Amino acid sequence: MSQKELDIPTQLASRIDELALSVACQPPLGESAKEALKTEIKALLKAQNAQIVAHFYVDADLQALAEETGGVVADSLEMANFGAQSDADTIVVCGVRFMGETAKMLSPEKTILMPDLGATCSLDLGCPAEEFAEFCAEHPDHTVVVYANTSAEVKAIADWVVTSGNALQIVNHLKEQGKKIIWAPDRHLGDWIEKQTGIEMLRWQGHCIVHDEFKTFELEAMKKEHPNAKVLVHPESPADVIALADVVGSTKVLINAVKTMDDQEFIVATDLGIFYKMQQLAPNKKLLVAPTTDREAACKSCAHCPWMAMNGLQNLADCLKNRTGEVLVDEAVRVKALGSLNKMLEFSRNAGLVKK
Repeated sequence: MSQKELDIPTQLASRIDELALSVACQPPLGESAKEALKTEIKALLKAQNAQIVAHFYVDADLQALAEETGGVVADSLEMANFGAQSDADTIVVCGVRFMGETAKMLSPEKTILMPDLGATCSLDLGCPAEEFAEFCAEHPDHTVVVYANTSAEVKAIADWVVTSGNALQIVNHLKEQGKKIIWAPDRHLGDWIEKQTGIEMLRWQGHCIVHDEFKTFELEAMKKEHPNAKVLVHPESPADVIALADVVGSTKVLINAVKTMDDQEFIVATDLGIFYKMQQLAPNKKLLVAPTTDREAACKSCAHCPWMAMNGLQNLADCLKNRTGEVLVDEAVRVKALGSLNKMLEFSRNAGLVKK
């Protein structure tokens, strides 16, 4: 199978787009309803010895609540690390399905809940385990490296799991060992890593529906309108968008750039959920959403993941109150995937990327 044949079949890509369009996001709530739910959730968390682990891309109310109650708001790497080290009996993952699965695989003794088990990821959907296993079997001399945005079954096939926060370091580590690498699933992140490391990888051709929508022409126009703004881009974006960036990196890297750089204006090419933490750390700086497609057109992502938007205060309260949305992973799959996950965490802790 050639790299060209690794392209996601048109039918599957269309199905992913249809699923994104059909997602029902959480309805907006009034302030009084929000406060009532927050009070209820805090009591439930305390009674159940539970903690919230929230991603930077979910609703700001959820991020704030995680911080207020001793949980964490983080990228997928730190989410995994925090959940594994937590003393809580229950971890509530506000994010998407692969994050909940990762938490369960690392902490099988804990109850892992999610506000909505239907919250998935286009990268996960675009890398079916059976097809990916067939490809890997045709290249047995390659080390299989998969992005965290994949199913438990795909992680069970892998030798290493990586996130955007540690992918460069891990791939460089494997390059130094002379390894040949299969990379999955994000084609843009894989392309960026190839250029940064100088290693050629066999790349699965998946993509994130949010980051894939950022467009060069509109971004160039916005740069002209805001000549003093620095452009921050996540490496899941297309190469021509990355080429316009002043800073390229994981969510954590982009947040740190806003916090530490002297510049006062930033164009941000990643999910707009990140603005909560950026504005919290740099309240006087101006943040602009990088355009998706063109500014007059309707889009399926509009710089916000529809599956992340499935997390809300109401279904968070419901999952705690009713003990619903429990994440379960087949034990045989968990054991196989655990090796690649533990290697990632051990490497990241030793490299100082996460807390030991």
